[in-house]
Amino acid sequence: MSEEFKFDVLATDGDARRGQVSMPRGTIRTPAFMPVGTAGTVKAMYLDQVRDLGADIILGNTYHLMLRPGAERVARLGGLHEFARWKHPILTDSGGFQVMSLSGLRKLTEKGVTFQSHIDGSKHEMSPERSIEIQGLLGSDIQMQLDECIRLPAEKDEVERAMELSLRWAERCKTTFGDQPGKAMFGIVQGGDYEDLRIKSAEALSSMDLKGYAVGGLAVGEPQDVMLRMLETTCPALPHEKPRYLMGVGTPQDILRSVARGIDMFDCVMPTRAGRHGQAFTRYGKLNLKNAKHAEDKRPLDEQSTCPATNDYSRAYLHHLVKAGEALGGMLLTWHNLAYYQELMAGIRQAITDGNFEEFSRKTEADWETGEA
Repeated sequence: MSEEFKFDVLATDGDARRGQVSMPRGTIRTPAFMPVGTAGTVKAMYLDQVRDLGADIILGNTYHLMLRPGAERVARLGGLHEFARWKHPILTDSGGFQVMSLSGLRKLTEKGVTFQSHIDGSKHEMSPERSIEIQGLLGSDIQMQLDECIRLPAEKDEVERAMELSLRWAERCKTTFGDQPGKAMFGIVQGGDYEDLRIKSAEALSSMDLKGYAVGGLAVGEPQDVMLRMLETTCPALPHEKPRYLMGVGTPQDILRSVARGIDMFDCVMPTRAGRHGQAFTRYGKLNLKNAKHAEDKRPLDEQSTCPATNDYSRAYLHHLVKAGEALGGMLLTWHNLAYYQELMAGIRQAITDGNFEEFSRKTEADWETGEA
C-alpha cells in the first residue's frame, strides 16, 4: 500500500507490461481485470468471493448510483466502500456512456448533458463538475472524466466534435477534482476509428499531466482489428509511466491482444452477464450450458481450477440449473467466469515476468480453438 497514488512498471515483454498501482486502499496488480459492480454489487456474487478470486479493484457506475440510491445517500452512509463492504480500491466511471446509451430524452451542450432517467423518467443534469462531485460523494479511489462517447461507425466531423468536447470537459474535471492525495482522476482518449484524432486526443490529455489515461469509445460495434489498430496508434502517444485503461473490454481474446499492445487495466460486464445467460469461458473455449449435449456430462468445467464452481459441480448439473431457470445456475457460472478471468490475468502477469508472453498468448489462443471443453 502507499499513501499516494503511484504506478510502477515492473517488467516488460515487447509492448506488454506488468506493473502495479499503489494507493492507500491497496495495490492493484496489472494487467488487471476489474469486475463490474454497476450498482454497488457484482451481480450474482458476494464481494468476498470476488476478492478471493484475485480481484484487487472493482468498478462502480456513477450514472446508476446517482439515480439509485443517490450519491448523497451513499455519502451519508459512509461512502461506497462501507456501503458495499469492499475495503479495497474502487474505480467509478463518469456515467457518460450510460447517459448516451440508456437515457431517454437528452440534450447535449457545452455545459453538460440534461437527460431523463431510464428508471422513472425524472430529469437530471450531468456536467463535468457534477460527475466528479458524484464520484467524490461515492468515495471512489479512481475517478473518470466525463466524456462524450459515440457509437461507431460515425462521420469524422462528428467524431472530432465529440473528441474536442471531451478534451474541454477533461480540463474542467481536472479543475474540479483538484488535489486529492491517494486518489486519481483519469482522462479518456476519444477519436473513434480515426488515427489522427486518437493521437491528437492522447497528446492533449498527456499535456494535462493526469495520473492515468483510459482509451474510450472502442468495443462499441467496430471489428476487433479496428480496436487493436487504434490501440497501436494510441498507446505510444500516452506516457509510459502512467497506467492505461481500456474501457469496457472485453472477451478473453480482446484482453490478451490488448495487453500485447500496452494496456494495463480492463473492465467488462461480459463474464457476469454471460454467466447469467448460461455461458462459461474456459481454457478450452466458450461453453453454452443450455446445449443438450451437456445433459449427462459428469465432468466439471475444468478439473484443474481451484474455483469450487468450476470443479465441484458437473456440467450436467449446471445444464439442469440453467434449463430449469434456477438462480444458482447463474451464480455458479458467474463465479466460474470471474475465476477464469482472474486466472487468465495471473497467467498474463507471470508470462510477462518470465519473458514468454508471446508464447503464452499463442498457446492460450490455440487452446481456445481446440474446443476440448
